[in-house]
Amino acid sequence: MTTSTPHEQPNRHETDPAVRAELGRLRDSIDNIDAAVVHMLAERFKCTQQVGHLKAAHDLPPADPAREARQIERLRQLAENAKLDPAFAEKLLNFIISEVIRHHEQIAEQNSNR
Repeated sequence: MTTSTPHEQPNRHETDPAVRAELGRLRDSIDNIDAAVVHMLAERFKCTQQVGHLKAAHDLPPADPAREARQIERLRQLAENAKLDPAFAEKLLNFIISEVIRHHEQIAEQNSNR
């Protein structure tokens, strides 16, 4: 006689086909959303690259702490309205901002070497 412990997962082959179908549908949606997020980030970075070139051409600093603070507050409010953890949204935006600043510093360095 074979016994199973409460922590063992049921055999994958025994999973209800409707459950597998629903998982597949949800995962397809997740994959589509991930693709959209990547494309949106690519568009965002195209715009921020242009900002970096404009800042470098006019000797403006790579970072703008006042704007960054406004953007973080704005994103936290959007996250709350969307039922997304505002702290998570802030962490994500801080990561993006740090990448943008890094790009702006690189652009400024390239401009100063010309």
